[in-house]
Amino acid sequence: MITYNFLQNYWWFIISLLGGLLVFLLFVQGGNSLYPILGRDEASRRMLINSTGRKWEFTFTTLVTFGGAFFASFPLFYSTSFGGAYWLWMLILLSFVLQAVSYEFQSKVGNVLGRRGYRILLIANGFMGPFLLGVAVATFFTGADFTVNKLRLGDVTNPVVSTWGSAWHGLEALANLWNVALGLAVYHLARVLALQYFINNVRDNEVEARSRHLLKFDTVLFLAFFLAFAGRLFTMTGQAVEHWGHVTEEPLKYLNNLLQQPFVLVLFLAGVLLVLFGTLRSIFSKTFRRGIWFSGAGTVLTVTAMFLLAGWHNTCFYPSTADLRSSLYLYNSCASAPTLQVMSVVSLLIPFVLAYIFYCWRAIDRKPITREELESGEHQY
Repeated sequence: MITYNFLQNYWWFIISLLGGLLVFLLFVQGGNSLYPILGRDEASRRMLINSTGRKWEFTFTTLVTFGGAFFASFPLFYSTSFGGAYWLWMLILLSFVLQAVSYEFQSKVGNVLGRRGYRILLIANGFMGPFLLGVAVATFFTGADFTVNKLRLGDVTNPVVSTWGSAWHGLEALANLWNVALGLAVYHLARVLALQYFINNVRDNEVEARSRHLLKFDTVLFLAFFLAFAGRLFTMTGQAVEHWGHVTEEPLKYLNNLLQQPFVLVLFLAGVLLVLFGTLRSIFSKTFRRGIWFSGAGTVLTVTAMFLLAGWHNTCFYPSTADLRSSLYLYNSCASAPTLQVMSVVSLLIPFVLAYIFYCWRAIDRKPITREELESGEHQY
């Protein structure tokens, strides 16, 4: 029989998987930040913009699905974080909206900002999107300044359950060095994935040579920031939940989670090795073009494992730095059992949706992007 506890853990796994897919698809944002460096003329810039532009809908849809799934399965987190740290989340959403507008309007006749203006917005999205998402995800480990009091639901005059402690409403996360470290790691990972995607998808000798050259530098920066955050993560004190709902601080909590959950450990190690294999092979082999698929799969596995470290094994996935009793974990923040049951039935459609995305992706990438293809193609950015 499917228990309420199983449903809670199942839906945290779905959230974790969506988070992994989202970080992989951030290669679109990574590409937006790279096109002025890689594209030395207008033709090469158009090739790069069209390469990622034909995938931006996948990233945006995954972001919306990730947020929607969080809202439906863990509404208390949604109301606490999205309702309290709203400046951080609004900046993330704004950057993705600007991306969509920029792609669709930069080539329109008579557009307001001109092609150059919309491309500047693409560059801004290329940095803001991955960096701010990384900062937001880091708070799952470092915590945030909020309090929760469910008794306020009975207060007719002010039925606000969650209260945010900082007047900066999310922007204070930028003052935490480790949040910034993960943000920069995600940013450079997005660029690493984008460079490997360009090597796979764009057939241009100059673009490919510059991509392989720049890949070395972004890989070093990604590893530096990721290893710094990972080192902090596996040595820090986390918040554990006792069976009766009492929250305590536990030294080396996330390292214990990794070592005591073989499934998560295998996911994490396999993901890291795949990212390293795809990236290093792309750097050292001038004929290897499939690095994006190894690094992409590794990204999904690694990020999924990190989310599982944050929520499984009786862990507070959203620690409160103001009050231990207010920290959020699976059992005190999830939706009701009937809601999770209905959603679980709907989740059975996920493999079919993924198969459809795979089909569309293959159809779009049936032919690599070349200068000639841009002249004859129907839909261009």
